[in-house]
Amino acid sequence: MSNGTNDVSGAISNLFETVGKLAQSQVDLLNSGIKTATSLIEPLGKTATDLAGSLLNALTQVLQSVSSAISKK
Repeated sequence: MSNGTNDVSGAISNLFETVGKLAQSQVDLLNSGIKTATSLIEPLGKTATDLAGSLLNALTQVLQSVSSAISKK
């Protein structure tokens, strides 16, 4: 009987160990996904900021050109 009890106890212990490993794997996978998403978003954000700055500079130059053309008349 005691051998049967040890088997059940061992099986339960193994079950909890397996569940713990699965949960840890899920957490590791989530962390990896977050790091990957961050590494992809960071350059896109910088590029978008640079593009917005370039567009504003171009718009400013166009407005200055128009203002100069109007002022000369």
